[in-house]
Amino acid sequence: MLKYFIKRIAYMILVFFIMSIVLFGLYSLIPGDPAMMNVFHLKEQMSPEEFEARYQQERQNLGLDDPVHVRYYRWASRFFRGEFGRSNYYKKDVIDVVKTPLRVTVTYNIFVVLLTFLITIPLGIASAVYKNSTFDKVVQVVTVVGYSIPSFIFALIFIYLFAVRLGWFPVSGMRTPGFSGTQFQEFLDLVKHMALPVIALTFASLGAMTRYVRASMIDALALDCIRTARAKGLKERVVILSHAWRNALLGVITLMIAYAMSLFSGALILETMFNIHGMGKFLYDSLRNMDYNVTLAIQLFYVVIALVTNILIDFSYGLVDPRVRVDK
Repeated sequence: MLKYFIKRIAYMILVFFIMSIVLFGLYSLIPGDPAMMNVFHLKEQMSPEEFEARYQQERQNLGLDDPVHVRYYRWASRFFRGEFGRSNYYKKDVIDVVKTPLRVTVTYNIFVVLLTFLITIPLGIASAVYKNSTFDKVVQVVTVVGYSIPSFIFALIFIYLFAVRLGWFPVSGMRTPGFSGTQFQEFLDLVKHMALPVIALTFASLGAMTRYVRASMIDALALDCIRTARAKGLKERVVILSHAWRNALLGVITLMIAYAMSLFSGALILETMFNIHGMGKFLYDSLRNMDYNVTLAIQLFYVVIALVTNILIDFSYGLVDPRVRVDK
């Protein structure tokens, strides 16, 4: 087990290193000039000669005139020491700039992930147990429709119903501007603002997850061990939850872990619609502002999340099914 774990860690480091080279190279090829972006507001305040001198100085400060491999070495030597650089747009350290949108994204995604699991797992199990019943057919129709509709369509529907028509929830932001109260009142205000984006994201996720749980449970219920368990006279509840679900979980757990790790990823369209300053919108704004230190840090953070997700899936197989060995 230890040898396998060390091999996987070495593999993760290698992949991370390769991806850092690829991403840095791609961002170096993107059209645009971060130095010009930084000094453009000074153009009207200086003579052409002064502005050109200031521009060239900014290029030198950012190291844009150096070859790509020199810039990568300089950037990587700092990055792998934990120095992620400074944001050219916000004029702050990258780690300080990313903290707030990451916290916002994790906050609302916790509710989305929990609600999705609490709804889709029981719904998928029940749909498989009562296969071809009226209940199952209704679930199938609803999940197909939900799977086919983009999340921003759900967002538009919920905004119109609950914000415009009924006025139950605010349309944008995470907090009421200027609001102050007790911690509980501030929490309620946060929940009220998060309600619509959380509901929209949850509904958009129900279709695929429910259908996947249902398919895995149907396969599990057809196994010989399930027939044996029923022949022994075990209660149907025990057969379904202790035997069938345990076998179905091996197929579902990949999707569950990957979805849970999406806590850290942002939803660009929904964050823009609801004016939520999360990771998706922040990454888009950083690209638009050519703030490449920030975008590189965020993209490599997502690479780490993907690598950690893969290793968690491998180890979870061994925990769910003892027949699966994780040391090879």
